[in-house]
Amino acid sequence: MSGTGARGWGFADDRGVELEAPGRPARVVAYVRAGAALLDLGVTPVAVYGSGHDGAEPDPAKDGGLAAAGVPYLGPGRGLDEERLRALRPDLVVDVTYDGKSPYALDEEPAGRVGVPLAALSVGNDLTLAAIIGRFGELAAALGAPDPVPGGGALEAAEAAVRAAAAAAGAGCRVLALSGGGAGQVHLARPEAWPELARLAGLGVRLLDPGPGPGANWLTTGWERALDLAPALVLYDSRAHASPPEGPGRLPEGAALVPWNPEIPPSPAAYARFFRSLAAVLAR
Repeated sequence: MSGTGARGWGFADDRGVELEAPGRPARVVAYVRAGAALLDLGVTPVAVYGSGHDGAEPDPAKDGGLAAAGVPYLGPGRGLDEERLRALRPDLVVDVTYDGKSPYALDEEPAGRVGVPLAALSVGNDLTLAAIIGRFGELAAALGAPDPVPGGGALEAAEAAVRAAAAAAGAGCRVLALSGGGAGQVHLARPEAWPELARLAGLGVRLLDPGPGPGANWLTTGWERALDLAPALVLYDSRAHASPPEGPGRLPEGAALVPWNPEIPPSPAAYARFFRSLAAVLAR
């Protein structure tokens, strides 16, 4: 069920929860990643909250256009004051889920006590990137977003640019995605665990797998492993809590750097921006 009908508004989220409301929700509070996607899609949240990685101020890498649109940031969701949430008079809370079972950044109990439905949409590798973007488009449409979805053509063009640039760069352009963990360690991304990295691989980008070891999404290891993999281009985690990749002995000399937010808002416009930035560097 999705949209508004004679029995009110309804939407089935990616946990299989059937959400209901008397009418179409107009006041949406969202996890910052979901909120930035909804904003791109034509639905402006009344406020957003962060994750456990976030602090009292919004992370510029995750904010998208929220600050420019004047959307208030409430701080980390786990520390969100219930009375502050109640004061916003939300009709719907929108979070993401990585496991298809639980919302990622906000416990269900505060929303339940306030009496507001909570939608959680999947951003894990159980769905393709196109499917993830499509689900956010479905929710935005159910919330009254314009049709067609903004940015679809831009994403198609950006993907074409990546495909062309990757083909021209050839097999020698080895790409490594990582998140800096300080001077002593780095988290190397497993490409198949990240829908956008899997999509880039499908477009011809030669993404490097860090190899065997613990961790479903990342291999946590020393920087020497990043050196051993000899990437020509590095997608580095640009979020505030990740350390920058620059430093002696961290990466091969001359490796190109492209910022990557592992929590890109799931909208065509946001992924188009990322893919264009990568295509531009691949084409050099």
